[in-house]
Amino acid sequence: MSLQEEARFAVVVVGASRGIGRAMAKIVAREKAVVVLVARSSEGLAAAATDVREAGGEAHTLELDIVASDASTRLGDFLSENGLVCDILINSAGYGLRGAATILPVGDQLGIVDLNIRALTDLTLRFLPEMAARRRGGVINLGSIAGFLPGPNMALYYASKSFVRSFSEALHQELRATGVTVTCVAPGPVSTEFLEKSGAGRVTLFKILPKLDSAYVAERAWRGFKSGRRLVVPGISAKLVAVTARLLPSVVLLPLVGRLQRRSGDPCPCGSGKKFNECCGAGRRQSAGSR
Repeated sequence: MSLQEEARFAVVVVGASRGIGRAMAKIVAREKAVVVLVARSSEGLAAAATDVREAGGEAHTLELDIVASDASTRLGDFLSENGLVCDILINSAGYGLRGAATILPVGDQLGIVDLNIRALTDLTLRFLPEMAARRRGGVINLGSIAGFLPGPNMALYYASKSFVRSFSEALHQELRATGVTVTCVAPGPVSTEFLEKSGAGRVTLFKILPKLDSAYVAERAWRGFKSGRRLVVPGISAKLVAVTARLLPSVVLLPLVGRLQRRSGDPCPCGSGKKFNECCGAGRRQSAGSR
């Protein structure tokens, strides 16, 4: 898959202002590609555009909130106005929240669905038919190792990444004879702002797993996509988690993940206002001790 066959084919990177998206843009630019950088942050976009140009690529920037109902249309119009077509789409935007589903604000939780699922699906379905008609190009969707298992205390984030993996793998199979590649990238914890913003960086599970560098994840993702791979799981620890999640029964896995993602001072999900360890958690310990 050469990016130089057509001068105006573009690689569109969504969530390009920081983290893995910005690292992906820089790697793609090494191939002298036309790179369209999409994000909400004007400052982040400017910095990413500098990275792309320094790496040898041609940078275009679009400040856009992709959860807007007309986001895919506006991105399509931007490409047309600049004489570009989306040859490769990289969906790297996403966010998560840690906490019990009964405690976290409903609107914030639905925001995970809007960004991680709806927006990603909208953009993918907007550009994928054109790729199939040209019989080239593809999509890289950023999933997570979280997509391999349910995640108590980050329920919607894990569920959203499970959707990304399932959706991407199904599309890969549907399109495998067309020359179009759909790749899901499922890393473990990555040293980006996500860990702190989501609150995940303060829980045991994310502390014990080694943190990957965003440049490493981006390199593995791009290499896997170019090789036509369906799924890329960067890092040995992430591979081990994926295998363990498949082998352990849910009766063991769910309580384990729940404990590893809960902090001692978390409010109890029953809504009592007490800490979990002083409320329902204490009751469960007493029940277990009486058996």
